[in-house]
Amino acid sequence: MLFTSEVRSSDSSFVQAIWRTQSQGTGSFLSPAAIHWDMLLMRYRGKTTFTVQGPETKATRASVPADAEWLGITFQLGTFMPDLLPIRLLDRHDVNLSEATGKSFWLSGSTWELPTYENADTFVYRLMRAGLLVRDPLFDLLMQVDQPNLSARALQYRFRQATGLTHKTVQQIQRAQQAATLLEQGYPILDTASQLGYFDQSHLTNSLRRYIGQTPAQISRAQHME
Repeated sequence: MLFTSEVRSSDSSFVQAIWRTQSQGTGSFLSPAAIHWDMLLMRYRGKTTFTVQGPETKATRASVPADAEWLGITFQLGTFMPDLLPIRLLDRHDVNLSEATGKSFWLSGSTWELPTYENADTFVYRLMRAGLLVRDPLFDLLMQVDQPNLSARALQYRFRQATGLTHKTVQQIQRAQQAATLLEQGYPILDTASQLGYFDQSHLTNSLRRYIGQTPAQISRAQHME
């Protein structure tokens, strides 16, 4: 096992999850496409790095050092930092926030105490109160079938500002995640493609290869090997 992990929910409606992970050895893993962005605190060999990590539109392979620790705050879709819009962070254009002291960092001209697993909710609340973390009030409506009375161009702009992604890309990634889940549960490949509206098996394969980093057959085989 490459990681040991712990995940908890958050009291904040701005947050998808709060998690922490420790690597057990050197290696690499497939990082799937992600519609959410994170604030990521890494500790390795006495050095602390605090990163704002953007969404990703394709699966990539990431290397992992041994004995590193991470704390992550994954934010809900539609939540963003006006000074660090998700579109600027897309596909590994991550931003490392400058260290102030061993326990603080610089953000928007002020020093902030680094969050912990236990006080991450308080940290997020302080960012919200300072106006450094916001949520587009129209976002929940943008996700619905009955769209608000705005032009298509205005809707696209608001959605991409809040997520860094187009609505179509979000839907494609979410569908690929659903397909991977079904295959992991033992669903046949053709049934998975049909149920989720893929044109055929080839369409499903191309989608999973791009967004998950594996073919349907690879995901199914891994499920049978467990």
